[in-house]
Amino acid sequence: MDARFEYLTNLQYKVKTLAARLALFESGEKYVAMKAESRRQLAELEGTIKRLRLELADAHCQTVTVRKNWLQVIEDLEKEHARSLAEKDRTIKAMEARALKAEHQLEEERRKLREKCSELYQVKSELEEEKGRGSRLMLQLKRDHENSSIPSSMKPNRKKIPNSREKTGRRPGGQPGHKGHGKKKHTPTNLVYIPAPEKYACSPDYKPTGRTITKQVVNLSVSIVVDEYSTPEFINKRTSQRVHADFPEGVVNDVNYGGSIKAFSFLLNSRCCVSIGKVKEFLSDITDGGLQVSTGMICGLTKEFSKKTQAEQKEAFSRLLCSPVMGADFTGGRVNGKGFQIAVCTAPDTVMYFVREHKGHKGVAGTPVEDFRGILVHDHDKTFYKYGSSHQECLAHVLRYLKGSMENEPGLKWNKQMHELIREMIHCRNALDQDADLDAGKAAGFEARYMEILGVAEGEYEYEPPRKYYKDGYNLYRRLLEYKDSHLLFLYDKRVPTNNNLSERMIRILKAKQKQVMTFRSPESLEYLCDSLGMIALLRMQGENLYSSAADIFN
Repeated sequence: MDARFEYLTNLQYKVKTLAARLALFESGEKYVAMKAESRRQLAELEGTIKRLRLELADAHCQTVTVRKNWLQVIEDLEKEHARSLAEKDRTIKAMEARALKAEHQLEEERRKLREKCSELYQVKSELEEEKGRGSRLMLQLKRDHENSSIPSSMKPNRKKIPNSREKTGRRPGGQPGHKGHGKKKHTPTNLVYIPAPEKYACSPDYKPTGRTITKQVVNLSVSIVVDEYSTPEFINKRTSQRVHADFPEGVVNDVNYGGSIKAFSFLLNSRCCVSIGKVKEFLSDITDGGLQVSTGMICGLTKEFSKKTQAEQKEAFSRLLCSPVMGADFTGGRVNGKGFQIAVCTAPDTVMYFVREHKGHKGVAGTPVEDFRGILVHDHDKTFYKYGSSHQECLAHVLRYLKGSMENEPGLKWNKQMHELIREMIHCRNALDQDADLDAGKAAGFEARYMEILGVAEGEYEYEPPRKYYKDGYNLYRRLLEYKDSHLLFLYDKRVPTNNNLSERMIRILKAKQKQVMTFRSPESLEYLCDSLGMIALLRMQGENLYSSAADIFN
């Protein structure tokens, strides 16, 4: 009830207020007051507008003045800026002229520099080329039998070849406490008795011991033994035909030389490399001029020996084909100034030479290599890789090439490591018994070290490529990598030798004769010599007496 009463009271007050205001509007007093208030406010507003207009006019005047002043300042700044720009333009033009002149000078200097650089580059190129040529010449001078395939005979003033023996300080010859090996005594052909001196025989202070002291003087006596055959001759009375008994085989001419003289002359000329003229002189000297053989007879001995040993040569050919391991090599010869090739085929008990016009497959044709099915040992002649079942490279050549790389590429490590490894492998193999095989684990270890060293070589050559004038070391590395099995076959097969030295030694015999002859007159004469040298080597390998065997063949 109180809230309703209060609400009604408030409504009544509002109604009374609104009624009073309505009365004022109805009477017009409110309008008059409002009009007067509006006039007063209008007057105030007009005064304010007038004052603001005056202020605006003053501000406009000030703005105009300021604008004029700023325009004057700007004009002055523009003039000053124009003067500055003109000065700068003059400076820029002067600098442009100087820059243009400097640019011309720089271009001229650059041109001169390019010319100098070109000259310098040309001089450096020529210097590098000359250094390379000098290096190549030095390499050629340093090449010998120790670091290349050049034979030792091509370097007569070579240094002394060292060995691994240490000096003991003992005198040379027999040592105390060791059984002596004196000269062999011969059956005496003439006895010379020396009587005892009287001071020993007649003195009571001496008595005989029963022992006889003997000493021999051995000499050589050369005499001519002549067998003369004679038989009566008959004539047919009707036909006048003359007949007589048959002479022994080989007795054809009035004077015939026997096998001993032929063998002596043949071995002197072919094996000992004595010239035909000197053989003739020597035979005359040792017989006091009694034996005067012709140079034609001596010259034809190789042909005769070759013809009489055809059966032995065919047998040697078959033996080479049946051998499990065979060495092969080529060497050069000259016939009337033209180059020829001699193929050498070797086995532990057989040697044969073959004369060919060319190397390669044409040179192999007709030799045991063509049909060989065993293991070939050679010095990296790629022709031989087309023949045989397996291959072994001559490690003596590899060691020499590695030594050449060590001398000419001293900054590399792989060549020294590979040289030591190959020597260690060869030593380990040679230390084994004849019938013993190398342990498989040890052989695998050697092979692993071999590949590891080739990895070192790959890294070294990748960091420092081979020089233009010496690529032998790099080529050797590539060969060792590509033909690994052919360099390590001896580790797994005890029949395989580590080198082809037998073929090399047989070639030296032929080279010595070639050096003495200088040039052959026909391919046939070279073929006869090769056949003869092969048979001489075969007889020597079989332990035969060369002189008596050759004499038997000639007889």
